[in-house]
Amino acid sequence: MKLFISGLFLVLLATGAWGQTPYNAETTYRKLVRDYPFIRIAGSEAPASVQVRKDLVYLQHPGIALGLDLYLPQPGAKPGAKPAPLVILVHGGGWASGDRTGMAPLAARLAARGFAAATVSYRLSGQARYPAAITDVRESVRWLRDNAAGFGIDPARVAISGASAGGQIASLAGMLEPQAIRAVINIDGLSDFTTEEARRHEDDPNKKPSAAGAWFGGRYSEKEASWRAASPITHVGKDSPPLLFIISGVPRFSVGREAMAAKLASFGIASDTVALPGSPHSFWLFDPWVEPTVDAMDAFLRRTLRALP
Repeated sequence: MKLFISGLFLVLLATGAWGQTPYNAETTYRKLVRDYPFIRIAGSEAPASVQVRKDLVYLQHPGIALGLDLYLPQPGAKPGAKPAPLVILVHGGGWASGDRTGMAPLAARLAARGFAAATVSYRLSGQARYPAAITDVRESVRWLRDNAAGFGIDPARVAISGASAGGQIASLAGMLEPQAIRAVINIDGLSDFTTEEARRHEDDPNKKPSAAGAWFGGRYSEKEASWRAASPITHVGKDSPPLLFIISGVPRFSVGREAMAAKLASFGIASDTVALPGSPHSFWLFDPWVEPTVDAMDAFLRRTLRALP
């Protein structure tokens, strides 16, 4: 019995699943379909022109192997073709749930357009608190750049993107790694945990704890330094990469965006916002919003990475 309980504990710890509904396209569809009866779960199968390398381990922690799935434009499609620019994709789930398959629809479509795309796993809050997830994602950037030649990737043209909690993580990693990351796309993720609006939701005393509180290991009054350090806006500087915000029709999830754009502008760094009016949070999991999301990402990446003809 002790062995069974211990095994169950490890499963719950690894998934962050302490009685909460797992965050994925299927569970989210059931929540949204009543209000959005026209939505469909976006397909994640890669076209024949894309090579998929799954379950590549980029980092080993005691008892935890962190992996990534790599979507590559078909190798050798054109003689003398240049290495592909890379987009690293970070999944959402309130820092406590979700997995990298949630970013597969975006990855498959970006690869079909000529980008290498990597969907990455990281330690969830039930496994390790902040800043573990940030450390993991930064390590994925290093691993992919170190192994770029073997995958036909250009290590000098790397971008990072994420959605919801993954948008915050990706944006923060981009601000912390400006020499390695040339562009950032934040899809409906927070830019500043410390604002009154963000704390109204993320530091709600009725949530015991909130998703952010569980990740930080305490409320804002108890862990203010972590709440501030985890805010991407805190780390904007003269070398920060350009940033694209893609936002839903639910403003609470992109709190801090306007202030961060203004701070980037004060250093002469470009940012842009693409809004999808009327869309729910988690829009990147569903048609009809996947294609406009990929269109916006594609246009921004071509401009910032000078990626493809």
